[in-house]
Amino acid sequence: MTIQTIIDNTRELVDEKEAARILDISPGTLAVWRSTGRYNLRFVKIGRNVRYRRSDLLAWLEKRTRETGATA
Repeated sequence: MTIQTIIDNTRELVDEKEAARILDISPGTLAVWRSTGRYNLRFVKIGRNVRYRRSDLLAWLEKRTRETGATA
């Protein structure tokens, strides 16, 4: 792994507040989802800090995109 790869990966990480903003939900809702495992939304734990990869958030949103009114 190169230093540039490490830098690029670090830039992709966002904190809980930014992740909640991207998903248009509250940070509290995001914390509940994380602790209950309600959604399979990947996160990175660094000590006591929680970070999300921007690409994981966008992929999660893409999987939830619907073309019809079906909720399943």
